[in-house]
Amino acid sequence: MSGTALMTVGVRAMSASYAALQTTSNNIANASVEGYSRQKTILATAPGQYTGAGFFGRGVDVKSIERTHNAFLAREAAATRSLASLDETRLYQLHQLESIFKHGEQGLGSATSQLLNSMSDLAARPADGATREVVLARAAELAARFAESGRNFDAIQLGVKSELTAAVDSVNNLAGQIAKVNGAIAAARGLGQPPNHLLDERDRLIREISRFVQVSTLPADDGTVSVFVGGGQRLVLGDSAEQLTVMSDRFDSSRQGIGIIEGGAPARRLKTDTLGAGSMAGLLRFQNEDLAEARTLVGQLAVALGSALNAQQQLGMNLRQPVGSVPSQALFAYGEPVALPADTNARGPGGEPVTPVTLTVTDASQLRASEYLLKPDTAGAPGSYLLTRLSDGRTSTITSGQEVDGMRIDIGPPDAAPTDQFLLQPVTRGGDAMRALLSDPLDLAAASPQTADTPSTNTGTVAVSALTMSSTPLDRTATATITFTSSSGAYSWDLVDALGAPIAGGTGNWVAGQPIPAPPDGDINGFQVTFTGVPASGDVIEVVPTTYPESNNGNALALAALRDIAIVGRTLQSDGTYAGGLTSAESWVAALADVGVRIEGAEASAAISDTLATQAEMARANSSGVNLDEEAARLMQFQQSYQAAAKVLQVAQSVFDTLLNTVSG
Repeated sequence: MSGTALMTVGVRAMSASYAALQTTSNNIANASVEGYSRQKTILATAPGQYTGAGFFGRGVDVKSIERTHNAFLAREAAATRSLASLDETRLYQLHQLESIFKHGEQGLGSATSQLLNSMSDLAARPADGATREVVLARAAELAARFAESGRNFDAIQLGVKSELTAAVDSVNNLAGQIAKVNGAIAAARGLGQPPNHLLDERDRLIREISRFVQVSTLPADDGTVSVFVGGGQRLVLGDSAEQLTVMSDRFDSSRQGIGIIEGGAPARRLKTDTLGAGSMAGLLRFQNEDLAEARTLVGQLAVALGSALNAQQQLGMNLRQPVGSVPSQALFAYGEPVALPADTNARGPGGEPVTPVTLTVTDASQLRASEYLLKPDTAGAPGSYLLTRLSDGRTSTITSGQEVDGMRIDIGPPDAAPTDQFLLQPVTRGGDAMRALLSDPLDLAAASPQTADTPSTNTGTVAVSALTMSSTPLDRTATATITFTSSSGAYSWDLVDALGAPIAGGTGNWVAGQPIPAPPDGDINGFQVTFTGVPASGDVIEVVPTTYPESNNGNALALAALRDIAIVGRTLQSDGTYAGGLTSAESWVAALADVGVRIEGAEASAAISDTLATQAEMARANSSGVNLDEEAARLMQFQQSYQAAAKVLQVAQSVFDTLLNTVSG
């Protein structure tokens, strides 16, 4: 009996040492396998055998093979990698966007400056055909640059859609694999031992899916793990998986969103801000914020500049025969403002929105580089709406027909339903459709329809420095006479037609440094006149129809002056004057700076999040990964243990042989 017991102890010791050797060897073999968790052999003392002299040990039992796994570190590694993926994806897309905002001669800023500078050349040589050809060429080049930027924006948007589609396919594939592994783990649970390779594979799949979308997990009693996305939406439950899908944005069909298909039901759109992190969240953030806002910056410049040039061009005289009788045409066409209804809005039998919303630009210089969200004010008065400017979140209450930020918003009839919403895009695609409208040099309106002069009989030092057309003249054949009634600047004016019949008249008081009439008092027959010197009582300024438009450069000077006037993003004050705003050059510089700041911030965020993800993964690997030096030491330890167990068997064999020999002898 004693020899048999000793042999049993030796056999168990050898079996335990062999199991430890096998586990250690497996660790060494899988040291480079991604997601492999170090395994260890769990031993337990075998129950002792009772005798009258006490309990004698019966060796050791191999209880289980367990993996070294820290659930907290695993979740932290997945979460930080998800955030790093968001920042990395957004940074890559921003670098794509940077190619549109070019510096130097290839940029929109250079094309804008070249066009406005060519207007100065036109003012110097208003009758020169070659100079007029250059102006038209510069206009065509500017329009082409704006249109090219629109195509590039579209190309980037298509790239976002393509990457979202690929990411959704990857997530669906990974979710299916997780569900399959869940099923295998649940089936293996009945064997009484943990399926370590399946658990490692599931953890690896969850870390991989976290690169695309942030997930949360919840373990179940059967060993499976449920995976949730989008703030609690079920993606994997047990051995079944749902499907994500790419959906059109609820307002703008050119933009994308993410939906989930549950149990074969129609896809349900997920809120973008619930996706948390991952490359899909990075793509959607770039699309909805960076790309949309960059597009409005370009569109704002296109509409403001095009509108200002068109307005001034149409105030001048072209050289079409007979001269002075053919109205001047606009220089540019550009994208119109649009109001996009949500796909959930009430619609008529033909699919048209029941409540239409129309946008009309009333003052392009006041337009903001922003989109707007419009919805009924359910807590306010009937017919009132809440308008949120998305660039800064500012919300105001409006009614139909009200003007806001340079646009008039007409709503209905009928009034919108309480759940209706609209996305207003006053400038988003302003540059996309921009094109030059003039091809004949004679169409350029370099001449002013009116000319100002001071009679030699004046006794003061008044001299006209500029005559600016600010609106269409009441009568192109009329003559205006401004007479100073005192040396302090008081004046009266009269407007008579070609036959001398009175048309209009008025009085005012001139202030040094300001034109006559001064803003916001309007104009006289469409003009404002600026002069130098000091008037004397009785001095006169005469404004008469232009006699020789071929040599007149009044409107060309006004066109060139737009280079130095704030025409972008101005604010109309209560007294009728404008405040703030940027010149066209300043607007482009501000756009470049905006994109540059976004890229700089994204680079910093990407660097920080990548460092955090690397550190979290290192912490997980240090806790669960394989250290070859440690495993080599354990290999020697278990080898010696195995050899010692073999010695026990050898001694047991010797004792057993001695016992047999004694009994037989």
